[in-house]
Amino acid sequence: MQVEMARLKYIAPRLRESSAGGERQQGYGAGESDLELDRRKIRDRLAELKEQLGDIQRDNDERRSARRDQLRVALVGYTNAGKSSLMRALTGSEVLVADKLFATLDTTVRALQPAAKPRVLISDTVGFIKKLPHDLVASFRSTLAEALEASLLLFVVDASDPTHESQLEVSRNVLREIGADVVPSRLLLNKIDHVSQADRAALRAKHPDAILLSAKSSEDVAALRETIVAFFEAAMVEDQLVLPYAKQGLLSDVYENTRVLSEEYDITGRIMKVRGLPGAIARLQRTLAAS
Repeated sequence: MQVEMARLKYIAPRLRESSAGGERQQGYGAGESDLELDRRKIRDRLAELKEQLGDIQRDNDERRSARRDQLRVALVGYTNAGKSSLMRALTGSEVLVADKLFATLDTTVRALQPAAKPRVLISDTVGFIKKLPHDLVASFRSTLAEALEASLLLFVVDASDPTHESQLEVSRNVLREIGADVVPSRLLLNKIDHVSQADRAALRAKHPDAILLSAKSSEDVAALRETIVAFFEAAMVEDQLVLPYAKQGLLSDVYENTRVLSEEYDITGRIMKVRGLPGAIARLQRTLAAS
């Protein structure tokens, strides 16, 4: 829908009357209908798409709100950088992997595997291209909201592509435009198995903080998983939650959003020592107090 909207916005001002006055001269849909009818069809279709996208946006906002206290990582980068392959390797999910433009449009969200406690969610976002049309950037804002709301961005770059530096700059510029440049990030130089030893040394010298890996290497993927877990672990705190016996229905919420270190029981209920992000623990405490 987003791509169709951008295409229609591009086409609309470029429609022309034919010399006969009733038909378009040539090009897209030549001779199908007169200019005004076509423009009205485009306006109607744009209005329809806008309404449908509004419904999708509200649905996505509700889903993101439900995940607000969960640990979220967004894979971002140039198209064909290997984001979907890395997503599949990190989560064990059967996401689409294809060598074509915008193979990933819907943002896919899956849990990191093997599962971490609390759970870490990985999202695969739309791939960027050079000189991305303004209408597409605007249309992709809802799709890219996962990047904006993530706790960690992983910039995936095809290290074997000679133009990878300019591709990285394109990715950063698009994220800067939607305000996601303030989100903590790590640079992943992917497809390193296609890079010579000399070029690897040059990449390490130029990007000393980058992670060099191949999505096809189980060892590289396992090391990346540990890096992700360690990033969140550094921000976690330990606290205590008291779960009254009458509110055991909230137990799954506690286990999903924190790591339970120990449990004891007394007359008040279940006393749980937990570790998690401060925001998630604070929300659980508010929920327990209000229930």
